Amino acid sequence: MENIDDFIKKVGKSKKEAKFDLSKDEDLSLAIMNLVSIEEHFFFTGLKTKKDKYFDLLKEVREMRKTLMQKLAKDYEGEIWCITKHLLAASMRLFEVGTKLYSQDKKDEAKEMFQKSYDLYSLFWGVNLKMVDAGKIEKIDDNALDKNDNSKRGVLDKLKNLVQKVVDCCRE
Repeated sequence: MENIDDFIKKVGKSKKEAKFDLSKDEDLSLAIMNLVSIEEHFFFTGLKTKKDKYFDLLKEVREMRKTLMQKLAKDYEGEIWCITKHLLAASMRLFEVGTKLYSQDKKDEAKEMFQKSYDLYSLFWGVNLKMVDAGKIEKIDDNALDKNDNSKRGVLDKLKNLVQKVVDCCRE
């Protein structure tokens, strides 16, 4: 795996050359988060109302989500597909919990949920940008991204920093 600084430089160069549009992928990842939430709501509504039409709608939304996920998780192996889905779903749920806490004026608890949500979202990008390479895992320091990483910051902190530098939804 390449060094984070080299990766960020490569992404920056690609963005200037208009070959790398993570803002589109970021929007798509947020759409997928919402589709997972819609699936959950159709599931619970179907059970609560005992009406199969909600399960039919769940199936349609699931098919749409699967098609869209293929645009983000192109070259997945093993459990990467499911990991991608669950990282996005968990990130969305923690974001929603944080929003509810914040509206109840429980700002410190809300910020904790927001941070956990963002950590999972950063891990999602780490996996999908292949910053986390399961094929070359060897015993390294618990906080290192790879054997060349000597920084003492944690993995999630490093991935969060990467996402902040690379993913810019406001860039058109």
